[in-house]
Amino acid sequence: MSATNNLIYIDLTSTRYASNVAAAARQLIAALFAVKPRPAVVAEEVVTPRQQESAASWLNSMANDCERHSPNLSAELRYMASRG
Repeated sequence: MSATNNLIYIDLTSTRYASNVAAAARQLIAALFAVKPRPAVVAEEVVTPRQQESAASWLNSMANDCERHSPNLSAELRYMASRG
């Protein structure tokens, strides 16, 4: 066999360390590049104004709860609520 055939052919009777490492590397590369891309988003999710208001009030109540022990987190939660 030539050297190019050794890159493709996996000799299962051989238990050499190098052949095991090469087979594992080929399988890893095949697994990495065989991933299918995610499908594109067809329709965007619609959020009603009522849902936005309830989410903002929930974030504000969480900000009020953690005001004493972590004011930075409270400020971030209020900022997130204001963004809508």
